[in-house]
Amino acid sequence: MNTIEQIIKNEPLEEIVTVFALLKAPPHLDMMIRRHNIKLIQHGELERTYTKLFKTGVLANGKKGLCIKGPNWKAPKFFLEKRYT
Repeated sequence: MNTIEQIIKNEPLEEIVTVFALLKAPPHLDMMIRRHNIKLIQHGELERTYTKLFKTGVLANGKKGLCIKGPNWKAPKFFLEKRYT
């Protein structure tokens, strides 16, 4: 199992989006998550998560479809602990 797959299978969607939205545009993030755990975003959860993270200031609009860190961005635990490196 590769690192991305482990993260998607083991971490909450909100934490996945908090990190990967900085690196991938929504359509690519959607495909990446669907490839490894389709149940995680089966009923529009990805869109709701993006909306929540924007409203709470965790993410902000960036360039070329990517997000940037918002004023309330904090690295998720799995990221800080370097759990998957």
